[in-house]
Amino acid sequence: MGIVACVIRMSKRRYRALGAAVVLLVAGCGGGADGERGQPPPSRAATTPASPSAAPLPEPNGRLAKDPEGLAEDLNRTHRALGPAVDAWVRGDPSRTRPPEAVVHLALRQQRLYRALARDSGLERRTIARLPGAVAGPTRDNVTAVGKLLELAKPEDDLGKFRTREPVPAGVLLKHFKDAGKRFGVDWQVLAGIMLVETKYGRVKSPSWAGAQGPMQFLPATWRQSGMDGDIHDPRDAVMGAANYLTSSGAPDDYRRALHAYNPTPLYVEAVQRHARQMRRDPRAYYAYYNWQVFVVTSRGDVRITGPGVRR
Repeated sequence: MGIVACVIRMSKRRYRALGAAVVLLVAGCGGGADGERGQPPPSRAATTPASPSAAPLPEPNGRLAKDPEGLAEDLNRTHRALGPAVDAWVRGDPSRTRPPEAVVHLALRQQRLYRALARDSGLERRTIARLPGAVAGPTRDNVTAVGKLLELAKPEDDLGKFRTREPVPAGVLLKHFKDAGKRFGVDWQVLAGIMLVETKYGRVKSPSWAGAQGPMQFLPATWRQSGMDGDIHDPRDAVMGAANYLTSSGAPDDYRRALHAYNPTPLYVEAVQRHARQMRRDPRAYYAYYNWQVFVVTSRGDVRITGPGVRR
């Protein structure tokens, strides 16, 4: 998980592999029911529409409920509105068009709700128990993924070190994932899950504390072995290099082993696999994840540094 840019503690083995500060995007790290610190004062959230244009969109920094009933209602309402908004976008050309405002705001709302639940396991259980099955399953997977990555996070107070940019269009990135998956025989959803966790689809431009670079966060030494003479910063080349690395590390026969080689902690492996599972179950999940924003976990609380309503 908004997106949270989390600095992750990596082992020496990770340095030999791909070493990166994981950027927790849908799921993101941190966040509470009262919104994120470092943002403008929160105001009452608007009602999420049942269709993309039926009602005002949720405010980027609007307050979240603190009770399971209110959170369940918000999750269900957001889920119902986000699907049609994504469908309307995809019916156009997401390779050429930026995400509609409805998708941006609804995906951010969903991300913030997942992050809030990831901070409180009791609240998570009580909230999920009130959700219909079509919403409970995705919520459980995404909240679990966020929680796993939160366990790896440590605060970073120097916001000046984070450089961000707009990602490559969603349709273009999706083609890169599918082309690499076909070439190397790996699931495109796993590749998409890695880029989501590492850099929120390339929104984070700066290198990690370990020196990892590019949208898939390769160390230069590892890139020389797996990058096939490509450009570490080029999204297509980076995705191809990651697919090549996963294949050499056990995929597709053993994704857990391959992902563990990418980042040697079961928490990371579980998070990527749960996000990938949601994209396998519903391709629209990719387009929602694409709109998750970057949050930085600091000692003073979480600060969102991309997306609507951000002041930097």
